[in-house]
Amino acid sequence: MILLQTIACSTCRVSMVEGGGDAAGWSIFFLLVVILSMLGGIAFFMFRIARREKEHFDPTLSDDYVSTDS
Repeated sequence: MILLQTIACSTCRVSMVEGGGDAAGWSIFFLLVVILSMLGGIAFFMFRIARREKEHFDPTLSDDYVSTDS
């Protein structure tokens, strides 16, 4: 629970120390797990989409980019 006290916001940290810390510590841990799993899932699907797009890329369907500056 020491690790949770160091990464918690100041309000949660004070209430955790004064109130025993069990419920606040577990709630912070639960929310941390939820946030990290959501970010991990988003990153996983972004990499998966990019990899599948690269595997199935058809060069005949791409347009040649011509810069308007030159």
